[in-house]
Amino acid sequence: RTTMKSLRFISAEAFVSNTEFARKSLSAVAHDLFPLLFKASYLLEQGEVIHDLVENWPLFDFNMGKLLGATLDYQEDLSHRTCSVCLESCLTGLRDYVLNQSSPYMKKLRVVDLTGIKDVEVQFCKCKKTMGRWARTQLLSKLCSELLIYLQQAQCNPGTFEISINVLIDLFVTERNYELVMQALLKKCSCPLKICCVAFRSDNLALQKFFYIIKLTDPSSLRKLEIVHNVHLEMEHLEMLFNSIHFPLLMSLTLPARTFNVQRFTATDEQILANIGEKMGEMTQLTELSMSFSILTGRIQKLLSPLKTPLKMLDVSNCSLNHADMTFLANSFHANHLEALDLSGHDIPELYPSAFFKLLSHCSLVLRSLTLEDCNIQDTHVNMLILSLTPCQKLQEFKFIGNPLSSQALKHLFTFLCELPMLKNVEFPVPRDCYPIGITYPIDDASLCRYDHQKYERVAEDLNLILLQANREDVKASTPLFGSYDAAVQETNNELGAYLIKSFKETLEKFTTSFNKMS
Repeated sequence: RTTMKSLRFISAEAFVSNTEFARKSLSAVAHDLFPLLFKASYLLEQGEVIHDLVENWPLFDFNMGKLLGATLDYQEDLSHRTCSVCLESCLTGLRDYVLNQSSPYMKKLRVVDLTGIKDVEVQFCKCKKTMGRWARTQLLSKLCSELLIYLQQAQCNPGTFEISINVLIDLFVTERNYELVMQALLKKCSCPLKICCVAFRSDNLALQKFFYIIKLTDPSSLRKLEIVHNVHLEMEHLEMLFNSIHFPLLMSLTLPARTFNVQRFTATDEQILANIGEKMGEMTQLTELSMSFSILTGRIQKLLSPLKTPLKMLDVSNCSLNHADMTFLANSFHANHLEALDLSGHDIPELYPSAFFKLLSHCSLVLRSLTLEDCNIQDTHVNMLILSLTPCQKLQEFKFIGNPLSSQALKHLFTFLCELPMLKNVEFPVPRDCYPIGITYPIDDASLCRYDHQKYERVAEDLNLILLQANREDVKASTPLFGSYDAAVQETNNELGAYLIKSFKETLEKFTTSFNKMS
């Protein structure tokens, strides 16, 4: 698919494609043409030109999402291109904007917004090298520190110290870049480039370090907080966090696995849970909540009823919900507003079919994404599922990996899915009849890939043919056996893997020591 370009954009491409000429001529370019030239340079991956455009940026703001998004001159959205050449040129250009000795009254830039950059799986840039969220966090922190050292050592124009630019960014901190980011945030007041954290993700970080750095991010401005893998945050720590720090603008909260475990609850724990619910109730902007792989049996009401704003996104996958939990969700005021819902890991047909049906009917007018992985949905349940999904006419994404469905049942379901007008993405399971007879669900990781691959390919072709015959080439159907693409995990998987091996080794050593003592 080719996107139409205006004559202005074609001219801009011609201008920036001659690197030497473009760099020499920038001083003669009208200020209002800089955004046009920036997008053209980004499309052509003209790193040196991008650097010089940013270094001499004549406008008050620099918003990556708007600059790379659809424009009248070129409709294609480039904000999902996290091209390493382009992004590094942007950030080094920003540093050199501060250091450039041209007269300070020319420097109008006050806000740089990097939050519009989207990390996606497939990249179209020529260099094929991406700069993800972790690497952007790392580079910006490094540039801020280098800038401070340079300003302290060099003879700079006095006007340089008066420059103050807020750089809005989604930070991603792990053990490996913690020190660098912490130093940059600590010295924020002295640096002309001021890191303003809009969203914060923490993976693989000691709890003490997490508590320290989160206070440095200015939590009063934080919109999104993700505490994900290998941050050992338990319920009492979460209560401490909410008691010591206020998050008035927080819209989205993701908690790590096993934050809650009601199986070992005491009366004190019940009170802690109630306190957490009340604190979340004070977050009047909170509309997205993810707390997968916690054990929350019978406690959903206690946690969610204090919320004053309806949730638009709820992930309670693998949370051992019971009938009371599902009934509460179906009858709560959240139900009418849920745009994204993940109930994976619950035996829905067996435990609460009517409550689930009611929940879907309440959110059907707004629901865009539904995930029902490992929910024991079998061939006999397909008609019920179709009945539940029929009112969900705005559904864009449906994921149901890990359910014991036959090829025939999948074909029946796909025939129905073609009728959902907004549907764009379907993740379906390997059919049960592709696995050896007697396979048990949920399938363990060791057996996951032991299926008849040729038979699966034939079924996948049949399913795509159903979409094709219904003129639904716009729907992408796939079977990501080990979960959907996660840009953050993909970028830091080496560090994550090393951490897991280290943890396993330590556990093994403790076990050996204990065993030797017993002997």
